[in-house]
Amino acid sequence: MTQPPGFDAKDDASDRALRPRRLSDFTGQTAVVRNLELAIAAALQRKEQLDHVLLSGPPGLGKTTLAHIMAAEMGAEMRETAGPLLDKPGDLAGLLSSLKPGALLFIDEIHSLKRIVEEYLYSAMEDFRITIQLGEGATAQALTLNLPPFTLVGATTREGQLSAPFRSRFAIRERLDLYSDAELATILTRSARMLAVEGETDGLSEIARRSRGTARYANNHLRRIRDLAQVRYGNRITRAVAEEGLKLLGIDPAGLTELDRRILHCLARQRRSVGLKTVAVTVGEDEATIEDIYEPFLIQGGWITKTPTGRLLMPKGWLHLGLKPPVETIEDAAQQRLF
Repeated sequence: MTQPPGFDAKDDASDRALRPRRLSDFTGQTAVVRNLELAIAAALQRKEQLDHVLLSGPPGLGKTTLAHIMAAEMGAEMRETAGPLLDKPGDLAGLLSSLKPGALLFIDEIHSLKRIVEEYLYSAMEDFRITIQLGEGATAQALTLNLPPFTLVGATTREGQLSAPFRSRFAIRERLDLYSDAELATILTRSARMLAVEGETDGLSEIARRSRGTARYANNHLRRIRDLAQVRYGNRITRAVAEEGLKLLGIDPAGLTELDRRILHCLARQRRSVGLKTVAVTVGEDEATIEDIYEPFLIQGGWITKTPTGRLLMPKGWLHLGLKPPVETIEDAAQQRLF
């Protein structure tokens, strides 16, 4: 599973500890939270399980957190797995048959499910039953197993890779978007309190501004800057401490990481559109990681753009590197603004 810039596996337990437990504690994603609150309240009133839910959007925005919150709000057992771990229908059959009535099954990176496993889910989602094949050849028998009602919650960073029949079986589909700096500052205020570090408003706002609109990045940065504050600055994060900590992490004033800047330099050297494979080889990173983690931020921020022939460095990217953009790049940018 692709991880964010600066991710450290040892932070995972700490990250879970910082997650809100209830929808009322969840900051941002206002429309998503409102719709889930309504759906959960209605399901509880009818004494039914929640409809199947699909959560999509970039990594680090809270899809897993929302799944845990939904289980808590429904008072339901939660089982958790990931698409790449379900290799064959038998893997899924064992998981489904062990669910308790009303349970919530969370599948992260659900777009990674193999087609045969995905199709096996259809009858489970619609009719709460699965068919298990016993034996092989002429003596093979099919056993239909009824399942208790359950809720499937899928999380994906690539909703477009889900087939239309699969996507249509999710009655609730919500997309999470990047957080505003103000929302991230609110999240950091809560996290700083839970981490027992004093965070001044200016310091936390600076961390929020450089966190790529992503809650996970913001909390990761806060934990590392807390270490600096604890060791050198009396456990207090001021703006100066935040700036020093972010510099140590390789995050510049625009929020770009070292690999972001390497991508910009790669495009600048080529002075033309560059394919993803070339970028990946040049900067030494996996194609999927660049496409899922780094490119969305660079494109939305206006540093690069995608063209039919590849990735192109925009005037903002040239200027960030301290270089003068070529005339043709300025003309291309002006033409794109017309459309």
